[in-house]
Amino acid sequence: MRRTDEQENVSGISPTRGAEFPKTQDQTTYVLVHGAWRGSWCWKRVRNNLQGAGHQVFTPTLTGLGERSHLNSAAVNLSTHIADVVNLLRWEDLSDVVLCGHSYAGNVITGVADRIPERIRRLVYLDAFVPEDGECLFDLHLPEGVQQMRLRAQAAGDGWNVPPIPAERFNINFRDAAWVNAQCTSQSIASFEEHIKLNRAASCTHDATHVLATGWDNSPFRAAHERAKAKGWKTRTVACGHEVMLDLPGEITDLLLEFATSAVASALVA
Repeated sequence: MRRTDEQENVSGISPTRGAEFPKTQDQTTYVLVHGAWRGSWCWKRVRNNLQGAGHQVFTPTLTGLGERSHLNSAAVNLSTHIADVVNLLRWEDLSDVVLCGHSYAGNVITGVADRIPERIRRLVYLDAFVPEDGECLFDLHLPEGVQQMRLRAQAAGDGWNVPPIPAERFNINFRDAAWVNAQCTSQSIASFEEHIKLNRAASCTHDATHVLATGWDNSPFRAAHERAKAKGWKTRTVACGHEVMLDLPGEITDLLLEFATSAVASALVA
């Protein structure tokens, strides 16, 4: 697979297949966190690619979603989801982790990095929000998007459970649209409303990269991309819809492999 330079678009792999990646001598630990309404299932292609290259990969499903949807309740919030990932790292005794969050999970990995920074090598925000202390997802989203989610929760009949937004709104590749819509589950509105509490800046002790998907309209993540640039983070763009790990699994695998390698090189230089 071809490596890409900073700020270059990457594209050109079949959305339904990954690719073969050469095994490397140094094993990296990846923790990949899904976005709103999704679960571990959305990382299958990237997870298989990274494991095939000899790396250790964890793709936790957040409480109340996917195969854990039976645990959904009005009490499930952002703190719950941060604890999901923090506890995974602690009980699996993971360290030197490349921690990647997609979409909503930008808020989750920011909280995780704040709680246990010593266990994390690098942060990757994949078409994801970048919150500051005291912000919630609804503070970062486009106003029309917030209104839409509140209306969807009200229409569901209880006001706290937000049904998933159809994948077509995110310009997903046509082969996966029906499957993704069938897999997605409702999510507690509290996870979008809870304001994050941070003790330190998200990037103060880590390399951080923001990857923006440019192939869909009305993206709320363009503002996050500009915020990342202002922080001095590395930034990339990918020419696809929001479901980056499904639209371009090979390219995202390449980027994650590159990020791990560059982080090791930076540490050796330092």
